Amino acid sequence: MYIIEMRNITKIFPGIIANDDITLQLQKGEIHALLGENGAGKSTLMSVLFGLYTQESGDIYKNEEKISIKGPNDATKYGIGMVHQHFKLVHNFTVLENIILGVETTKRGVLQMDKARTRVVELSERYGLSVDPDAYISDITVGMQQRVEILKMLYRENEILIFDEPTAVLTPQEIDELMSIMKELIAEGKSILFITHKLDEIKRVANRCTVLRRGKYVGTVDVDTTDVETMSEMMVGRKVSRTVDKPDASLGDVVMEVRNLTVNSKLHNKSVVNNVSFDVKAGEIVCIAGIDGNGQSELVYAITGIEPASSGSISLNGKHIANIPIRERSKAGLAHIPEDRHRHGLVLDYNLAYNLILEKYYTPRFQKSGFLRFSEIYSFSDMLIEKFDIRSGEGSHTPTRSMSGGNQQKAIVARELDMNPNLLVAVQPTRGLDIGAIEYIHKQIINARTNGSGVLLVSLELDEVMNISDRILVMFEGEIVADVDPKQVTFAELGLYMSGAKRDEVAV
Repeated sequence: MYIIEMRNITKIFPGIIANDDITLQLQKGEIHALLGENGAGKSTLMSVLFGLYTQESGDIYKNEEKISIKGPNDATKYGIGMVHQHFKLVHNFTVLENIILGVETTKRGVLQMDKARTRVVELSERYGLSVDPDAYISDITVGMQQRVEILKMLYRENEILIFDEPTAVLTPQEIDELMSIMKELIAEGKSILFITHKLDEIKRVANRCTVLRRGKYVGTVDVDTTDVETMSEMMVGRKVSRTVDKPDASLGDVVMEVRNLTVNSKLHNKSVVNNVSFDVKAGEIVCIAGIDGNGQSELVYAITGIEPASSGSISLNGKHIANIPIRERSKAGLAHIPEDRHRHGLVLDYNLAYNLILEKYYTPRFQKSGFLRFSEIYSFSDMLIEKFDIRSGEGSHTPTRSMSGGNQQKAIVARELDMNPNLLVAVQPTRGLDIGAIEYIHKQIINARTNGSGVLLVSLELDEVMNISDRILVMFEGEIVADVDPKQVTFAELGLYMSGAKRDEVAV
């Protein structure tokens, strides 16, 4: 008997069939992975189960009894909870207020917070989900925000837990912690649907795996008896290389020179980037590696102009850019794939075409006398969509907000690489992407390097760091503590540098 069964579910959006006659069966007490490329229909299917969307056809059963889910409150009634890929939290509410939102206990119209606080503290201690109930969501890390989302489900005593791409924004340490929590929840009799495209994570925790491709059901396999290559081929529809084909670097002149760069924290009078110096040459990929929160983001903000540097200099092709606007840095040859694609990379309420010309709309090609040249904009957008294989329901007219995360990322990569930059700053460029999209974006970055661009890559993924970089700079507590060759350093050594246990004597 299945605790949840979704039979022949079809969900249609304008221009696209997101779920095409899909059947999914969840056994009680199992971790069931839902695997597929970005845009395969995984999140849509789970949004149907959680009541965020209503299917055009098909039925949902719980313990073989047909149920009707018209909204999240119905899902909660049937014991179904969901941790969304993009967290559904109110940023100016506290942790505690977010956890009880919608299931508040009141007495004569007054919130009863003491019992709720006690229960939240009990749950956080029991599952090792340490949180500060009084902290505001806007002040805590994404890892902490995910803990809040999990506590929301546990507070509601949900027995069917949906995790939608739960590791996309986590550090390796937080991923290990989450895997342990998931196993503990299963041991207590809960059942988990785990949406992902990371095959190693499926092998670590899942019992069975259902694969979707372009909205269609491909098959369900037993994880223990199915190898990674088989699952990746089911997901993508072709064999995918897990290694990066990278020709030897052909180095040119120095493209970017950073000298004695210091960036002070906005929260306290302390430097988060401390006297950092390095160069990036044309035709090389320099990777900044390190555990999240050691100054990488602030370093990139200073280089790209999102935030000012406190002191030091940044030169691009010999031109000092530390104090010039972002548009002028772009004109000088700097392209940027940002860490947070929603906050710094896209205008989600614009359509795809408008997002693809964000850095060029003011040029004569796309405007005349202050009026946009729409035919030119859309023909340019159509060209990039085809060239970079950006999948969207309505082509250039697709609202960017409605696109999958992977295709939003492809749009940013297309826009930035079309500039033929002298320097490409790529921050977590494959975060949250499937194996096919990762392979594609790695190829694009290496092509940029081959074409003479310098690349500054910032990544938390050690496989990515080792595979595509020509030189690795390790940051720890705001300083560069190592400058190493990926061909000559081991994962263990890199880990020691990242944790601060080892320091390169020749590091700048």
